Amino acid sequence: MAVDELQAIIQRCQILEEADFKGEDFNLFLVAGQKCLEDGYAAQLLEVIQNEKNKVIIKNMGWNLISPLVRCIFMYEQEDDKREYCLRILDQLAELCNPKELFLGLLEQIEQTSGEQVCQTVMLLLQPLQTVLLKLQNKKAYSVGLSLAMIMNQLTPLPVPYTKQQIQEDKLGLCRCCNAVVDFAKPFVNEVVKNMEKSSEYNDTELKEELVKFCMKSLKYPLLTAQLEELEGIEEHPFRHFATEIIDILWNIRELIPLVFAHHKGRMPPWENQGFADIERKDSADSLACLSYLMFVQHFGVECFPMVFSPSYLLLSNMPHIEVLLKRTEESILSKGLDLFESCLLRMEDNSLLHHYLEFRDFINVPQDLVKIMTLCPMENMRKKSLNILQLFIDKFDTEGKYTLFRCLLKTSNHAGVEGYIIKNIKDQIHLALKKEYDNIWFTGHHLISLLDLVLSLPEGAETDLLQNSDRIMASLNLLRYLVIKDCENDNQTGVWTTLGKIEQNFLKPLRVGLNMSKAHYEAEIKNKKENRKEAHSSKTVCSLTVSGEKMPAMTTGMQLQVLHSALFTFDLIESVLARVEELIEAKTKAVMDENS
Repeated sequence: MAVDELQAIIQRCQILEEADFKGEDFNLFLVAGQKCLEDGYAAQLLEVIQNEKNKVIIKNMGWNLISPLVRCIFMYEQEDDKREYCLRILDQLAELCNPKELFLGLLEQIEQTSGEQVCQTVMLLLQPLQTVLLKLQNKKAYSVGLSLAMIMNQLTPLPVPYTKQQIQEDKLGLCRCCNAVVDFAKPFVNEVVKNMEKSSEYNDTELKEELVKFCMKSLKYPLLTAQLEELEGIEEHPFRHFATEIIDILWNIRELIPLVFAHHKGRMPPWENQGFADIERKDSADSLACLSYLMFVQHFGVECFPMVFSPSYLLLSNMPHIEVLLKRTEESILSKGLDLFESCLLRMEDNSLLHHYLEFRDFINVPQDLVKIMTLCPMENMRKKSLNILQLFIDKFDTEGKYTLFRCLLKTSNHAGVEGYIIKNIKDQIHLALKKEYDNIWFTGHHLISLLDLVLSLPEGAETDLLQNSDRIMASLNLLRYLVIKDCENDNQTGVWTTLGKIEQNFLKPLRVGLNMSKAHYEAEIKNKKENRKEAHSSKTVCSLTVSGEKMPAMTTGMQLQVLHSALFTFDLIESVLARVEELIEAKTKAVMDENS
């Protein structure tokens, strides 16, 4: 019987001195103890462990029982008495075993768990692990840091619940586990706080640094990915609660404000291996970006934040974080970047952001990232939001800033739709410049002429793909039409009449030639398709078509004709606006000549 075998080993070891215990004794104790657990004698094993006579034996050998004990706890049902005995054994081992040995045993058990049992195992072992760590005298900070790192490394592969249903179900227990880990860390936070209160020159920073590392890891996972908006029907959102606790830890150990304004390269440990240094830098950048989102969008810890910073400084401080978030493709992270950017911009007055800020790399990179989201992101809501935020960004700059940003985006966006949108913005700024009583040097005169050189041109002259560039071309023609109507040749505030010859040479004439070539090509293509259809006696013949250099999906001849007619309609639209512009120029020029004659 398993209990008898255990008693025999115990009696043998009771007469030995602690120093005389051998490897064989440890193995026999483990086998007998494991057999007791597997055969259902947990109550008897608990009695053996609680017996004062066996104190030395349990102190030295008890930690070996952790692995079989955990297996048995998960084997029994929640209400089973045997499970309760196993839990009491675990508590006793935490009190009686050698702290160092038990610490390693507990960590080994956490490291070996995987899959659906990760959260269950971690939550089961947190209390005994905390008990053991509080007993440790040497290398306590290192052991706390190792424990937290091990736990977070085990949790990180698990998917983060995102929808309301997933959060409520908490299938793997991640929501509960994260908050349990914070409770596990609290005694060590309190220890740091108490030591800091005792002395303003508190120098034992090891434990504090380990807690900061834990908070940084928590910001990256699960908080960077988590849904943090308040959800109807969830009274206490687990991840919002977790975020509050992480912010509280950082505030209590006096690291919150320094981290909010820390450049992500500033706190890096020295690595000889560049690869490790890059990983550490990226992880830190993600964590700090999430921290900024928590504070400036969700307003966690905002009551701790000093209200002395200007909106433009807060935007400047957050731009590196915004850039980090906008470069990600995951919806949950990308949306945080957009929300953080929007939140920073909404704090500012229109036209208040000085053009000097565009000298910072992030102020050029971030709008380019917005353009990528607007044009490449598969999620329509993200594309629309990016467009709205780009407009908000434009609105905040002073006149020179808008001018510089327009030039930059026209040169870098490589997307006709975006270029058309920027040209419409340029038109709006010219309109404001012409309405104002004072001079606006950036959207009139020689500065505007320089900008018009970019706008009123065709990338490849007459051979430009007009269909692909139709948005830009239409916006350019509408701008030119506006300038010809609003700015009289005698006034020439915009300078458009001075440079009209250049505009005709670089834009209007090549466009007219390109339209004639494109229309002729597409009309020939339509004629060819119709003849082929007659020969085939069916419009259901499937074949391929290339439009704007891109091969279209397989379609019937009828569908292809529809596409070709749509292209012709676009050319007709461009041609009608072009004709109107040419009429206006001719009429205005003739009127001035008549006045002068």
